[in-house]
Amino acid sequence: MGRAFEFRKARKFKRWGKMAKTFTRIGKDIVMAIKDGGPDPEANSRLRAVMQNAKAANMPKENVERAIKRATDKDTSNYKEVVLEGYAPHGIAVLVETATDNNNRTVANIRSYFNKHEGSLGTSGSVVFMFDHTCNFRIKNDGTDIEELELELIDFGAEEVFEDEDGIIIYAPFESFGSIQKHLEETKKEILSSGFERIAQITKKLTPEQEEEVNKLLEKIEEDDDVQNVYHTMEATLED
Repeated sequence: MGRAFEFRKARKFKRWGKMAKTFTRIGKDIVMAIKDGGPDPEANSRLRAVMQNAKAANMPKENVERAIKRATDKDTSNYKEVVLEGYAPHGIAVLVETATDNNNRTVANIRSYFNKHEGSLGTSGSVVFMFDHTCNFRIKNDGTDIEELELELIDFGAEEVFEDEDGIIIYAPFESFGSIQKHLEETKKEILSSGFERIAQITKKLTPEQEEEVNKLLEKIEEDDDVQNVYHTMEATLED
């Protein structure tokens, strides 16, 4: 298995661990998708993908409807996607994806977390180059031959295709999202969820004590309501 598999294994249980945070994140994704491409999932591929993720996360129908109403309300402030970059203790690069309606508040909060945990918020471009921006899909395993599917999807930009207990996972560069999504839909593959991730090109191994220091910062950042995703270059401790 490649880097994408190991990355996903390391993040798997943390990613959907806090249900309320997950619903908040997906709700913001719905708002931004509708603001960007309209409320019709058939005509808005981004919204279609987010709705699949809401279903996969068992997001209550009323939460989805609330997010749709918020997106179509003219008085609602627009969320803006902002990526912040910095360094945690021990030279660990950190990339923070946010969705915010108040950029000044978000930047100030994230900077305070870095400062209080012996890190520093950097300038735009200071660490983003250390991560590969990828897209991913999880589709239902309908008995398809994995090797044949991988060969088929390579033509649409896929780099890794593998099975796990949740289905079939596909990883590709960020820019291949649209073409792969379209092909999966045209070939009647059931997309269970999809999204985007940033995978560190090189990771750094720390001692358990150092890991604990970095994790305190990462956990504080992840708790912020404006934060959607947090990525870092610390080598993960994988569990079986």
